[in-house]
Amino acid sequence: MVNPPMNVARLAAVDAAHAARMLSEAREATLAGQRARIAPRPVIEQSWGRMLRSGVDPDHDFRSGLLPSDEVRRRRDESPLRHVLPVLREGLLSVADVAQHIMVVADADGRVLWREGSSPVLRKADGLGFELGADWREDVVGTNGVGTPVVVRRPVQVFAAEHFARSHTSWTCAGAPIIDPRDGRLIGVVDVSGPLETMHPATLAWVGSVAKLAEARLREVHLDSLERLRSVAAPVLARLAGRALVVDRDGWSAAVSGMPYVRRVALPKSLSPGTRWLPALGSCAVEPLAGGWLLRAVAEEEPTGTATRLVLDLVRTGRSTLTVTGCARSWSRELSPRHAELIFLLAEHRSGRSAAALAGDLFGDPSRTVTVRAEMSRIRRYLGELLDHRPYRFCEDTEIEVLLPDNPRDLLPSSTAPAIARRRRMPGDAGPVGH
Repeated sequence: MVNPPMNVARLAAVDAAHAARMLSEAREATLAGQRARIAPRPVIEQSWGRMLRSGVDPDHDFRSGLLPSDEVRRRRDESPLRHVLPVLREGLLSVADVAQHIMVVADADGRVLWREGSSPVLRKADGLGFELGADWREDVVGTNGVGTPVVVRRPVQVFAAEHFARSHTSWTCAGAPIIDPRDGRLIGVVDVSGPLETMHPATLAWVGSVAKLAEARLREVHLDSLERLRSVAAPVLARLAGRALVVDRDGWSAAVSGMPYVRRVALPKSLSPGTRWLPALGSCAVEPLAGGWLLRAVAEEEPTGTATRLVLDLVRTGRSTLTVTGCARSWSRELSPRHAELIFLLAEHRSGRSAAALAGDLFGDPSRTVTVRAEMSRIRRYLGELLDHRPYRFCEDTEIEVLLPDNPRDLLPSSTAPAIARRRRMPGDAGPVGH
């Protein structure tokens, strides 16, 4: 008989010390390879499983490996998180300081870039190695309120002995990922942390709401930057004949001339001036503009035999990448969780999947075809001729390789799709898969 998971929030609200003792019992049983009397919550149990499989030492001292101060400053200066610090401070700090908590902001690599709040709690955090520049990834320090939200890409509260590291079991964290609205990439995590006795069950909802406000602010920043680029683009495009568009550094269109509007162009990470082949546009003359690029379509025909190999890399927990290579072109991009799911499913079903079948795979509901078609339309913007439809499938001459994590249970850990959950339960599928 499977024991029910503990309702941590309800129990902690009544008796935090009793909740901590029960969690400690569950944790020790799990570490000993035994079944706990009361099961941990699924998000925690899954994280503990990842830690045990990857060999994280629960008794390791994590107070080391800090980034130097100049590297912390560089990451701060380059991070989009700097734009949302006022939102995070306004939403979290006043309450956090009074409640004896601290606010921690980390980048997508789990590196702590900002820490503010109660001075006594900051000193306690120092004793845990929770310092500026610290590496708080889940596979480094175990289950925690920074690293675990990076992996599962949703808000997570880690209460007392739900932490995998023994030294962290007097601590409680509530962290929420911050997603870049431009491309769905995770850019960081905001976390509210403090000693066990100070944490409130509603903290997770509070932190998650403020993270959503931060994402809304990022949308405003992006729209403002596109408007500035549009004012630069207008006189440039007015002097040109033929098809041309101006995009920002991430490929979002600011202005278009002589062609239908294109919302976004997939750009390679290291785009440079010259004649380049770009998905959905073909050969383009690429010229730099302040804050973006001028792309002018050229008459040169697309090379034959292009883009024949696709590699979907799902090895790194919480981050999936797609690389396409072929004659005269090569590009790579980080995928959103939904796009990683869809491309993986199409790689698994080379004969194709209908929108209804994919809806069943993703949601357990074949009627949700509108969502599937919208996402597949976005994927086609960068995969272009590599994808056919009716049903959705990769073209026959496309070589596909899927790189899987060592353990099937670590496949796309943020995914709740029924088809992915079934795939995690299939034994013996570790390592590269060629198609």
